[in-house]
Amino acid sequence: MSKPLLQVALDHLDLPSALKATRLLAAEVDVLEVGTILCYAEGARAVEVIRALYPEQTILADLKAADAGSTVAEIVFSKGADWMTVICCAPYATMEAALKVAREYKGDVQIELYGDWTFEQAEEWRKIGLTQAIYHRGRDAALAGQQWGEADLAKIRRLVEMGFDVSVTGGLFAKDLGIFKGIPVKCFIAGRGLYGADDPAQAARDFKKAINEHWV
Repeated sequence: MSKPLLQVALDHLDLPSALKATRLLAAEVDVLEVGTILCYAEGARAVEVIRALYPEQTILADLKAADAGSTVAEIVFSKGADWMTVICCAPYATMEAALKVAREYKGDVQIELYGDWTFEQAEEWRKIGLTQAIYHRGRDAALAGQQWGEADLAKIRRLVEMGFDVSVTGGLFAKDLGIFKGIPVKCFIAGRGLYGADDPAQAARDFKKAINEHWV
């Protein structure tokens, strides 16, 4: 079992704030996520700027696209994204169109699992050719105190069994990672748990230490 990667979600309201976080964290993490909030605030320019500053880093554009799959994919992949997200309620045609463009750029598309979705849908996503999924405890749910539980772990395991590389996000801190021990998680994604820490670089190292402890 390979070790999970560490991804920072740059959910900032403006690019200067996001760049302040990347200066502290880029050397400590594996993936830089141009978060949904930052995408709304700054557009594809955020992807372009971060790619120029970090040419070797994996960059995700967390668009949560619901329509116009080929158009939005062309916008972010042409600016340097490696991955982008589509929301799980998007039409299959949107997902397929986004994936077609992603492959032209040697990139990939991730399904963002929000709200109500089914494993029957997941089977269709696999038929389309999608192989990455993000299991999400939403920002509002985390703020409301919703905890990770066995039901979450069972769903993640089933997605893995279906052939998905599953990333996990939602109010994560280093102390939480042991919950997922034994599951081949692709990425652990954290935002405030990294850049919101008193020492963001040390927080990232704490995440990596927990990963190394639980995934040998």
